[in-house]
Amino acid sequence: MTTGAPRLILASASPRRRQLLAEAGFSFEVVAPEVAEISSGPLTVREITCWNALRKGLAVARGRPNEVVLAADTLVALDHDVIGKPANVAEARLILRRLSGRKHTVVSGIFIGRLRSGRSETFSEMSHVVFKKLSDQMINDYLAKIDPLDKAGAYAAQGHGRDIIRRIVGSRSNVIGLPLEKTCAALDRFAIRPRPA
Repeated sequence: MTTGAPRLILASASPRRRQLLAEAGFSFEVVAPEVAEISSGPLTVREITCWNALRKGLAVARGRPNEVVLAADTLVALDHDVIGKPANVAEARLILRRLSGRKHTVVSGIFIGRLRSGRSETFSEMSHVVFKKLSDQMINDYLAKIDPLDKAGAYAAQGHGRDIIRRIVGSRSNVIGLPLEKTCAALDRFAIRPRPA
């Protein structure tokens, strides 16, 4: 970023989003918003994720009006049912059984805004994930390797994700938690760009 350009604030506690942004070459500060997420109701999964991202982003942007704030929310949907983060390992096991051998949708809502200039963008990205047919042993082995409680759908695409995922159609980074392709293009419109290689 050039001198005088706004700073980028990531309004997220997600280590996966931090890693994706860092690997993409961005300099940023993390400010975790204190906002209760919704994962059900009369809204579509796209509307829910965009609403959550907007609320997270504004919660941080109000205290940092000169900076560009990026917020995101990611949910899993199967047969029009929204699947959020499991409450415990038993629920995670049930979720993975439901996803076993099936295709589901991963949707992320993204908010980018700079209150000082009155500019903001909200958009979403959708990917499809096909799971392998999972035995109870495969599910138990997978859950022994990760912490499913902070992950929508009780799984992560990165790392041990290859143990349970057959294929991803669409943005892989979206399944991890931040669709980099659309996000980088949107940040560029706010004069936020990666460090030169």
